[in-house]
Parts: sequence; structure tokens; C-alpha cells
Amino acid sequence: MKRVLVLVEGQTEERFVKDVLNEALCPRGVGLVPKIVTTKRVKRGPDFKGGLSDYQKVENDLKRLLNDTGAAAITTFFDYYGLPHDFPGMDTRPAPAAPAVKARHVERAWEERISHPRFHAYLMVHEFEALLFTRPAELCQALYAPSALKNLQGVRNSFATPEEINDDPLTAPSKRIRDHLPGYQKTVHGPLVARRTGIERLRQECPHFGEWLGWLENL
Repeated sequence: MKRVLVLVEGQTEERFVKDVLNEALCPRGVGLVPKIVTTKRVKRGPDFKGGLSDYQKVENDLKRLLNDTGAAAITTFFDYYGLPHDFPGMDTRPAPAAPAVKARHVERAWEERISHPRFHAYLMVHEFEALLFTRPAELCQALYAPSALKNLQGVRNSFATPEEINDDPLTAPSKRIRDHLPGYQKTVHGPLVARRTGIERLRQECPHFGEWLGWLENL
């Protein structure tokens, strides 16, 4: 079994890696171990975990993970939306360009900065909730809100892929979900809906995510 460490942004991504991705990848001999990014280290007591405030804290965590020589690879699962502006490549992104093109630009700049053969960067375009627009019916079913399906399906139908649902603070995927499903709880409903949707459908609908999944499968 090849062990892959995945630096993630928070508890939702941690659960998604543990409960959804591992279910698909373990039969292929790849085991993912999520690690939540450290936002603050303290001398006594547990460190603070989750959320991104600046790039250097992320790089410090990556360097610690890369010291684990038993890991076959180190990768990430962060939202491209809201990424701190001091991340590598953020100030040189091509414009205009498709969202996935911009995300790939930042990923490649990040890999160049880390410059380690076992590191492969991945950014979710635009955020984790984009995956849930792959099948809005599952989202509405999980929250017992069939009346919201028409509006959420309308959002999905307005974009070529869920990954293109835009990154404005008023129209990001998570904002659109909460507008129609105020009871949505990211850590509870996010991984549940993703699992019900199914990894193959997520791969088909979200091509940038599918590329990353393919890389993991072929390690």
C-alpha cells in the first residue's frame, strides 16, 4: 500500500479524503492520510488547525510532511477560492483565462517553489462545494428540501462544469447552496453528499478534480 499524505484545509476536506477518496483508492493500493493545515503553533497544548491565513504556514507544514520518507507522495486539497494572495503564482495568473487554467498556474508555481519530486499540488476549483453541484438532487435529498432542487439545478445548468461556478463572495458554490439550503452544514452534509454522488460521477463532471484523481490512481 502506497501511503500518500494530503494536506487539507479543514475538517470537511479531512472527512472527504478519509471517507470518500480512500474508499475508491485503497483497492488500487493507495492509502490517503489527511493532515489539517496548522494555522498556529503554541508551546503548550494542541496547535490550532484549519483555515488558511498566509502561505508561509502552509509551506512549513509541507516541509514537515516531506520529511516523512515513508510517504510515497505529498499532495494538497485546498480551495482555490479565497486563497491567500501571497501563494506562489497568484500575482502572475493569466487573465483572462478559464478558472482551471488559473488554478493550474498556481499549482505549477507552487510545485516549482517547493521543488521536491514527491510533491504534487492540487487546488479545488473553485471550492469543495463545487463538487456537490455535480448532482444537486443528492444535496436536496440530504437536507430534506426537494423544493430547492429547481434553483440549484438551474445553477448547475448555467455552467459547463461545477468547477466553473464562480468565485465572487456572493456567488461562490457554498454561498449559492446556503442561499437555498440555509440548514447546510459543510462538515456534515459535504462528505455525505459527495459519497452519495459517487466518485466516478464527480470525476466526469469535474475535470480538474478528475486529473488529480487520475494522478493518485497511477502512483
